[in-house]
Amino acid sequence: MSSIAALPFLKWAGGKRWLAASLIAHTKKISYKRYVEPFLGSGAIYFSLNPEKAILSDLNLDLINAYIAIRDDWQRVSNLLKIHHKNHSFDYYYKIRGLVTRNSFTSAARFIYLNRTCWNGLYRVNKNGKFNVPIGTKKNVILESDRFDVISNTLRNADIFCGDFEESIKKCGDGDLIFADPPYTVKHNFNGFIKYNENIFSWEDQIRLSNAIHAASKRGAKIILTNAAHDSVRELYPNMKHDTLSRNSVIAGSKEKRGLYEELLVLSY
Repeated sequence: MSSIAALPFLKWAGGKRWLAASLIAHTKKISYKRYVEPFLGSGAIYFSLNPEKAILSDLNLDLINAYIAIRDDWQRVSNLLKIHHKNHSFDYYYKIRGLVTRNSFTSAARFIYLNRTCWNGLYRVNKNGKFNVPIGTKKNVILESDRFDVISNTLRNADIFCGDFEESIKKCGDGDLIFADPPYTVKHNFNGFIKYNENIFSWEDQIRLSNAIHAASKRGAKIILTNAAHDSVRELYPNMKHDTLSRNSVIAGSKEKRGLYEELLVLSY
């Protein structure tokens, strides 16, 4: 492992920075050779653990492109972000939001810029796949915590790709630790559908994830999974340890809608 742990460079709905310390305590009990995260998001747990070898994936192509671009040439991305920082304004935000980028590095810088200046760091696209989140209150595009050089070095330890969670989980077996943090769909809740990027993450996907996790566990993989604290989800993992975690929701638009929420932690190691 590197002597310096990288910090997440993105704000992400459902991100697990708040859980990192607790999960580090769990992983100290686990012997593993490779870390696997099939719903990458902000990568908070990956960066906290700083493993020597990893598989990182997500269905969000823009997200994965940002990780690969920083890994391959962080200075180029950083220089482009400085331009966005200098030019940031209401009009500039919407100009960049509507821009069609031409290469992976300008795409990565655009993605990070929008993430840092849009409303609540939310990722949302319309039916045409166009990012449509309005401008937020944050004005800093360059942050004091930015260490893209360290992030780049850390990401060189990982196989990174855009794809469905089954693609990475099916690679797992003895010696692997899977951390899975899927969208929190529950059965019979709005017909069991949740928007996952521009795709739908359905209750059937929760079942498919459960089947993939159980198969990987039988092959010897260790499992840490977070999910909705709901009986329908618990029933998908009957032979694994269940813990309940509490956290504050900060994504709601008004303070009245924010509160303490419970999440499920599923463990098998």
